[in-house]
Amino acid sequence: MTALQGQQLAGPLCAAVAHLCAALQQQVSPATAAGFQEVLRRLHAPLQVAVAGRIKSGKSTLVNALIGRRVAPTDVGECTRLVTRYQYGTVDRIEVVLQDGRRQVLPFDASGMIPASLGLDGVSHIEAYLTNAVLRDFTVIDTPGLGSLDAASVARTEELLDPVSRSAVAGAEAVLYVVTQGVRADDHQTLAAFTAATASREAGPVNAVAALNKVDAVAPESVAGSDGDVWRAAEILAAKQAELLKPRVADVLPVISLLAESAETGEFTSADADALRRLAALDADTRSMMLMSGDLFTSWECDVPAGVRSRLLEKLDLYGIGRAVAALDAEPGLTAGALRRVLFDASGFAAVRARLDAVFRARADGIKAAAALASITSLAAGEPGERQRVHDAIEVLLARPEAHQLRLLEALTLVSSGAVTLAPDLTEEVLRVGSTPDLPGQLGLAGRPVGQLQAHALERAGWWRSFASFGATPAQARVAHVVHRAYFLIWQQLRAGGHR
Repeated sequence: MTALQGQQLAGPLCAAVAHLCAALQQQVSPATAAGFQEVLRRLHAPLQVAVAGRIKSGKSTLVNALIGRRVAPTDVGECTRLVTRYQYGTVDRIEVVLQDGRRQVLPFDASGMIPASLGLDGVSHIEAYLTNAVLRDFTVIDTPGLGSLDAASVARTEELLDPVSRSAVAGAEAVLYVVTQGVRADDHQTLAAFTAATASREAGPVNAVAALNKVDAVAPESVAGSDGDVWRAAEILAAKQAELLKPRVADVLPVISLLAESAETGEFTSADADALRRLAALDADTRSMMLMSGDLFTSWECDVPAGVRSRLLEKLDLYGIGRAVAALDAEPGLTAGALRRVLFDASGFAAVRARLDAVFRARADGIKAAAALASITSLAAGEPGERQRVHDAIEVLLARPEAHQLRLLEALTLVSSGAVTLAPDLTEEVLRVGSTPDLPGQLGLAGRPVGQLQAHALERAGWWRSFASFGATPAQARVAHVVHRAYFLIWQQLRAGGHR
């Protein structure tokens, strides 16, 4: 048994592509075969999720919350200019990979984080191996801030996101894109660049989710319909951002990564809870004045030492402190653990994690298999005979009934990227069928009885079959046949009791 065979594949689609890849290695050139071996390695690895965004968008703080450990440096420094890959290992260790391929093992710093300064020349990137269980399913790739710092930082990220320049199979398979209050033109450009990150597959609702971070900084009075509520304002802004980024991302979710990091990584301690209790004991007017600004909070005269207040501000910011104090007003006996849950709930991180599970974890098999097929196609782009053999083998695989998910992901990518143009209502329908995990959601009929769901699925299957045969362009017909098949399979699942 080889090392690869002893590792877990994401599911049956990855297994089928791995079998195809192994079989093709005997039919292609040595150089292409070597690339296929790398594809096999990637198929056996966890889904690779890149966290990307602009400088100071809170990417690294969100990475720490995702991992459940404060290990990624969050202050701008040498390490935030480097690509860092966080992956599962049986022993915690840091490997600094140099540009000449050599590796050097470094210890974590005294606080358990990656050292802010590496003291090494010619560093390519950092590989961090951690025992955190979440990394069994996801390899998390922290990328340098874009549109920032220097050209070299951006170039390193672009290098990570460009499998053709490194090898045809390098780069992430999915992306969590972090934005703050304003989506800019280069945010769109960065998401478009993930065409390269996903082995020449466009970033779209299958493999991309966005987080609207630092929503505690939103001025609710500036957002119509918020009724002065910060979180309602954040939800409204996130919905607007989703429209701007559509269809590049499956969703835009509001989050406060600082609160998520403090709650998820153990940064919030019983000493912090004690300090918050002492603040809650102050009179309401004093507290209101202190929470007006960071300077007032740390400089105001009170019996909680200024240094303690500064640490609270670093961990929770004014919004988190205010939420914790309000919770203590309502229930003075809250324990440190209960306060941590209050802060976690206030962060919005639970919704982000649930969406990542629904979009990435539940579809890892299809995402990884589709990325691998794109890589195989790219690798065999040279000699015509080799290219034809690979193409024919892929077509045979895609003709199998169990490979329909790959066809659906391909159709979704074609539509979301604009490569195939449909009427807006049909585009919306394709995105819904391909992007939503539950059957009623795919049909756009959440909460309806099963009989109605069955009838609608069968009706839409017939419509898309007719559209494919009469009136569609060849490219549209290719998508329409896939959508017809998707509806038919939904109908079959409903008949078989696939939805209760």
